[in-house]
Amino acid sequence: MPKKFSPELRDRAVRLVYERQAREGGPRAESIRAIAPQLGVGLEALRIWCNRYGPTEPVTGRGESLEEENRRLRRELAEAHRANEILKAASGFFRRGTRPPHDEMIRFIDARRDQFGVEAICRVLSATECGFITSRGYRAAKARPASARALRDEALLPEIRRIHSENYSVYGVRKMHHAMRRAGWDVGRDQVARLMRAAGLQGVRRGRKPVTTRPAQVPDARPDLVERRFTAEQPNRLWVADITYVRILAGFCYVAFITDVCTRKIVGWAVAATLHTEGLPLLALEHALLTSGAVRSQSGLIHHSDRGAQYVSLAYSAALITAGVTASVGTVGDSYDNALAETVNGLFKAELIHSQRRIWESTEAVEIATMGWVHWWNHDRLHEALGYRTPAEVEASYTHPMTTAPATV
Repeated sequence: MPKKFSPELRDRAVRLVYERQAREGGPRAESIRAIAPQLGVGLEALRIWCNRYGPTEPVTGRGESLEEENRRLRRELAEAHRANEILKAASGFFRRGTRPPHDEMIRFIDARRDQFGVEAICRVLSATECGFITSRGYRAAKARPASARALRDEALLPEIRRIHSENYSVYGVRKMHHAMRRAGWDVGRDQVARLMRAAGLQGVRRGRKPVTTRPAQVPDARPDLVERRFTAEQPNRLWVADITYVRILAGFCYVAFITDVCTRKIVGWAVAATLHTEGLPLLALEHALLTSGAVRSQSGLIHHSDRGAQYVSLAYSAALITAGVTASVGTVGDSYDNALAETVNGLFKAELIHSQRRIWESTEAVEIATMGWVHWWNHDRLHEALGYRTPAEVEASYTHPMTTAPATV
């Protein structure tokens, strides 16, 4: 005898079939085969009920839901990637831990609106602890006429970038402030700091000094005449010398500098593929004696170095004696005994070798670059120890007498 199902039971069976199909996906027949035995309904009867009493709208199955979910997840992933890129681009702002100045936020959006979009930039950065301008605030600011400060910033920013670039891109705020003033711009230090942040400019820091000279294996009786007092009343009274190295494709090359303590001028330098005395420190010494020969005192010049084998060698000692220069050496293993020379080495590495972000191809490439850097160091670089003057200016002040204070470390 056939079973009798009430309309309520029939409607429930149909509903369960369609709900399963929407939940699990697949053809309707599969859901009918799954539901019918559980309700005690024949397969054919349930199929007829579904055709006759089922919903007229197409069922949104799991296949469509997965596609929509995949699209949603792809959108969310793209938005997360964009937010991450925005935060990376703005990391310079939030390193200070405070809300960026208004005009800097405007310039940041101007520079990146085509890449990220105004709404996305403002939404992502407004959620940070420091806060950010809203998209409405940005559009209102763009609608207002440019302020006098904004117009002046537009004129100053190209000069900031030019002067920074012309000085090996190594100047920090203090030197940039003095360089801008020397160039004729009436700017304050805080203003320079703000403009450098806006332009993404910063100075470089000197790293630690590597060991290049090897201590001599034989006793050396020459005294330390400097005793860490790196001051001189006049040029060519005290020179300091040291050697550093540069990594190149074939291994290493070596650079020797001799610096005048009073003027901070690099009076002699040399670059060589080896540490041999004749090819490196002696060449630097010959260069120093040549460039300073016209003004060097006939007596009283002290040459100070560490106790590296190159500097206590017979050849180097003979060259000093022949030139009438008194040798002075620091103690073994104490970098403070030759601190000024090591400072020069460190600045050379930071300002030229490492700041170029390149692999130096050869000794010749390092030599050419060093020649340009030494000329800049002597004639253009501002030295804090010299009152933000150049070594050439200080040297000229002694050649043409005027009141000046000797440099100190």
